[in-house]
Amino acid sequence: MENNAFPKCLKCNTGDLVPLSDFGSQGAPIHYKAWVCTNPDCGYNIKIRNGDLYLNEPIISGVGHTVKAR
Repeated sequence: MENNAFPKCLKCNTGDLVPLSDFGSQGAPIHYKAWVCTNPDCGYNIKIRNGDLYLNEPIISGVGHTVKAR
């Protein structure tokens, strides 16, 4: 993916699929854990959790999320 060109979403053909990263339970970075469509009306997403692939899980707002103290 050169020049920050992300793949087009194949579901809506409007948004781009952008990668998201996270941290594992031991704090190690997990790159490209999820891919999400940038079109808010589409909501297409692909996620990897515990080695399993999940498609189109509900997307919820993180506004009410509280940060865990480390």
